[in-house]
Amino acid sequence: MAEGKGSSLVHLVVIVVSLTAFGFSIAAERRRSTGTLHDDNVTNRTYCVYTSDVATGYGVGAFLFLLSGEVLLMGVTKCMCFGRPLSPGTNRAWAIIYFISSWLTFLVAEACLVAGAKKNAYHTKYRDMILAENFSCETLRKGVFIAGAVFTVATMILNVYYYMYFTKATTQPAHKTNRSSSNVGMTGYA
Repeated sequence: MAEGKGSSLVHLVVIVVSLTAFGFSIAAERRRSTGTLHDDNVTNRTYCVYTSDVATGYGVGAFLFLLSGEVLLMGVTKCMCFGRPLSPGTNRAWAIIYFISSWLTFLVAEACLVAGAKKNAYHTKYRDMILAENFSCETLRKGVFIAGAVFTVATMILNVYYYMYFTKATTQPAHKTNRSSSNVGMTGYA
């Protein structure tokens, strides 16, 4: 392993898993459930018929792939808390900034994916007969899975930079200050 470069395998797996989550997010957006109103002449009720529920599966798949990428990276870096201490300097500062930023974007991406999958599944599976006269079929808003996809890519980029700066901060030696004397200079009072 080159000095401060990190494992290429970790970089590759994090990128591939994140891009897979991105693909699942896009697929979920394209296959969202849509509803149409139908009348039941026998019972004289109006109800919604929704298209397939495949978007929920894609959303959950994107959630799991993104989660596995984050777990892998945090396992390798020991969540920046339990491994070797980071050397003071700019690499440590950037590692901390990218660590916090990647966690924030990860949480937003996961929230979008879970909320989209839940809302899509709710309308597809649990909406049956309605006794209202003027009513429209509720569906998942456009863009929920796209927001998850955007934050997935942002998480991937921040994770790559986090791992890069983390390995630099753990492999470089700590800089010690050179002092000519260890005495504290004091002046007398006049």
